[in-house]
Amino acid sequence: MTALFPIPILLTIVVLLFLLSGCAVHNKSLQEEGWSYQKHRADQSNFSSSDGKLSYLDKGEGSVVLLLHGVPTSSWLYRKMVDDLVAGGHRVIAPDMLGFGNSDSPKGYDVYSAPAHAKRLLELMDHLQIPNWAHVLHDAGGFWTWELLKIAPERVSHLVILNTLIYEEGFHPPVRMKPGFIAKTSMWMYRNGVTTNFLLKQLFKVGLSENNMTKGGVEGYKKPLREGKTRGMYYFFTQTKSPFPDYRDLLQNLSVPAIVVWGAEDSMLQWEPQQNEVTTDLKIKQEDVHLLDVSHFIQEENPKEVSRQILEFLRR
Repeated sequence: MTALFPIPILLTIVVLLFLLSGCAVHNKSLQEEGWSYQKHRADQSNFSSSDGKLSYLDKGEGSVVLLLHGVPTSSWLYRKMVDDLVAGGHRVIAPDMLGFGNSDSPKGYDVYSAPAHAKRLLELMDHLQIPNWAHVLHDAGGFWTWELLKIAPERVSHLVILNTLIYEEGFHPPVRMKPGFIAKTSMWMYRNGVTTNFLLKQLFKVGLSENNMTKGGVEGYKKPLREGKTRGMYYFFTQTKSPFPDYRDLLQNLSVPAIVVWGAEDSMLQWEPQQNEVTTDLKIKQEDVHLLDVSHFIQEENPKEVSRQILEFLRR
């Protein structure tokens, strides 16, 4: 779970002074990585879901791999993996879920619930006429995936689990937010530039074992926030005070082949406290659990290894 720190109004001056140091990223051009967020958006297609526009990447040919992000990220998170998966013989679909990235951010609260996200994801795959796919999930994408599997388990041929929400035992958010004034003020500050850099600095401090983010890499996370894409974040983080959903019955009755690729240094979504229950319930063999010496954003820190594990799994 990506760390968000709601900033009370009385602390705003302190935060602003802190921001004078800027966001801790390598001062490189927006193009140096080989990716630009502008080009990423230009490569996206759009689908009109029942609740608003969804933008998505659709690249390659072959059996389909769906790459599902979490909060507060987007398909940009997978930019370093798409080409390798395509080269491995797959068609890759990477959506920006509603409220994130280049997709719409409509008013409302329950429109960002996990069942609503799952419904729209199925609408997208129906629109693309994709009957089944290998499903890669990360972070809050876990909740969205489990809700999708309640509706249509036959659509998912393989599961690749990356540092995601499964059981409460593994969930250790640094802050839990209530709906209301403080949370709304925090979101306003994130999208209006007051604490945008602070959010991103905390995001990468907690989510990376070593922060090697370039200016171009950060741009893909910063631009949606500055465009006002915080409603999906608001829903998700104000749900952290609610009871953690119990998906045990669902997972115990799934018959989908699954592997785990997990950043072992993740302090927010921890593998060890839930490993026995997850591997037992999903019938995952020990040799199909791959722990990497990175933190939460394994797609940023070790994308080649994550892609390699996915391709090997799908070649079986």
